[in-house]
Amino acid sequence: MMTNFKLSMGLLLLSLFLFKGLQGQDTYMYEPSEENPFGTFHPKMPDEIRDWAPMIGECNCKSISRINQTAWGDTVNMIWRFKYIMNGMAVQDETLKEDGLHSGSIRQYIPDSAQWYVHYYSSGTPSTVLSTWEGNKQENGDIVLYREQKATNGMDGYYKINFYNISEDGFDWRGEWVSKDESFSYTTWKIFCMKRKT
Repeated sequence: MMTNFKLSMGLLLLSLFLFKGLQGQDTYMYEPSEENPFGTFHPKMPDEIRDWAPMIGECNCKSISRINQTAWGDTVNMIWRFKYIMNGMAVQDETLKEDGLHSGSIRQYIPDSAQWYVHYYSSGTPSTVLSTWEGNKQENGDIVLYREQKATNGMDGYYKINFYNISEDGFDWRGEWVSKDESFSYTTWKIFCMKRKT
């Protein structure tokens, strides 16, 4: 009699445990999983959540930055990884660079302003307040983001980030300082990425 009671209780607890586990899977079904290692976008999000879809996954990239006004530094190999986070309601990326200067961003879309807000962090320059870029996808398919930044001579302008040549095979990236009216631009950083085959 006691053995049957213990068996019944054991089966009840196992059923509850399995039910809770399955319920959690349904609740967080857009998170990274074995089936979708980089997550998926939440269908209740605005369509703009798909802006980053071609970049979701991992790319092998080449990064090159200026060392002064006339010369570029050495090319640095890096992995750039994009994934959906917060159950498919935002996008996170991280770079793993051979030079040890890793970085990442959290990307959230706010429908009221029809803008992406990209919060950047870096191992090379830890900060108590994250830098934020704002922008959106353009009609030509590029994603363009801005952050106010003065030039070294004190002139007002923006640091402009461009994702372009976006496809399922990869993308290119350019960071440049631009004047307020964008009549002048000065590229400081370029990255070229090819999608890793999974």
